[in-house]
Amino acid sequence: MPTNPLVRGLFERPVELLNLLDEIPLGLALLDPQRRIIAINRTLETLTGFVSEEIEGIHCRFVLRSNLCIHDCPLDKVSQLSAPTSVQGNIVNKSRQRIQVRLTASAIEDGDGHVLGFLEAVENLGAVSDRLSAGVESLALKGLVGSSSEIQRIFQILPVIALTDSSVLITGQTGTGKDLVAETIHQLSDRAKGPFIKVNCGALPEALLESELFGYEKGAFTGAVTSKPGRFRMAHNGTLYLTEIGDLPLSLQVKLLSFLDDKTVHPLGSSRVYTVDVRVIAATHRNLDEMVKKDKFRQDLLFRLNVIRLHLPPLVQRGADVRVLLDHFLKLFCARFNKTLKGFSPEAHRILLDYCYPGNVRELRNIVEYAVNFCDGRMIEARHLPQYLTVPIPNEEIEAPEQLNPHEENNERSLETPDRALPAASLDWADVEKKLILEAMTKARGRKGKAAAILGWGRSTLWRKMRKLGLVGK
Repeated sequence: MPTNPLVRGLFERPVELLNLLDEIPLGLALLDPQRRIIAINRTLETLTGFVSEEIEGIHCRFVLRSNLCIHDCPLDKVSQLSAPTSVQGNIVNKSRQRIQVRLTASAIEDGDGHVLGFLEAVENLGAVSDRLSAGVESLALKGLVGSSSEIQRIFQILPVIALTDSSVLITGQTGTGKDLVAETIHQLSDRAKGPFIKVNCGALPEALLESELFGYEKGAFTGAVTSKPGRFRMAHNGTLYLTEIGDLPLSLQVKLLSFLDDKTVHPLGSSRVYTVDVRVIAATHRNLDEMVKKDKFRQDLLFRLNVIRLHLPPLVQRGADVRVLLDHFLKLFCARFNKTLKGFSPEAHRILLDYCYPGNVRELRNIVEYAVNFCDGRMIEARHLPQYLTVPIPNEEIEAPEQLNPHEENNERSLETPDRALPAASLDWADVEKKLILEAMTKARGRKGKAAAILGWGRSTLWRKMRKLGLVGK
């Protein structure tokens, strides 16, 4: 056993020592002489997607999955040179994402020079390179593009917001780019080397969301077989992005307010208090001021989140940005799918420019991706666009025939829709169904599952009727 107390403690109680190293915004891995994982710190957990306990005893190459593992492993150089070594390459995380990193390895030796293990540091270079390349003129980062005065004003203010450490509230309709703006603020900030942790407040039930945010101790409840740090602690020295904050239950709003006041976390089942350094960015498509009036959102929490408010306009208010975005996404997906397309035909361009895009930038992106996928020529024609864009919808108001009961048990013939009655009796039944299907598809923005729900049908019923009416290919 080594005589140096620090080295001895490193191997006797590695997890406790690495808890101290959690304060360092670099991924750190403690390895035994055979290069098997003893423990990793929280930053490396966030970077790789693995939890320290689940990879204990596994060779480091199966955790980092780096392109350096075969021919340029820094641990080999450490053994040969007897000095710390740093190399650049990439790793593949648990979600199969490739991340550019710098790996720095050093040997841990006893007083006689015997190697007792290794300490490996992993620095995320992707966030750094994004930060350096992202100026006001290059915020085309991940689709955040536009030339309209509204979006340019946002581009101008983003670097200023990034310089502060204040809470940010991003508002705007679904699909306007709130996630991209939040991530860009993080990448431009001094926290760029730290983790960017995203939590959807509307995706989990209240009990699970609380443990996801604040963590829990082993044995805190049935099924808690290991301790979990929670997203606040995982975001230490970085940014926590709370999307759909308007869906956060009132009980958790109180806990979030408490965290914003004192920056401490109380895991479930633990008497210990953890202090963390986290910047909070929240986003919502809801009107929080109206929710406050209806006692559905705490006013004091709104004040704490609303230090800096950033509103993203809907695409319909961004003028010529539609043209810019169409060109941007065309280039993006042509490169992704290895296609060479000249552009959009005049008819397809007119259809795309005239459409109102209720789903905003996200819908425009999906439409272009669909068109590039299905284009079998050198130019995107109208026939390559989603069908709900090209099939005209009648404008006349129409009345429901009395003989139809929209509430009958067999919903196969139940055609009640929220805003439109049935066509006049002069039309045959096939025309009735076709018009209602097209209208439902328009409201659902091409999503068959949602269109089927609007019509009160099963998805298979909708699909069968669309094939019968010639609305999809045979």
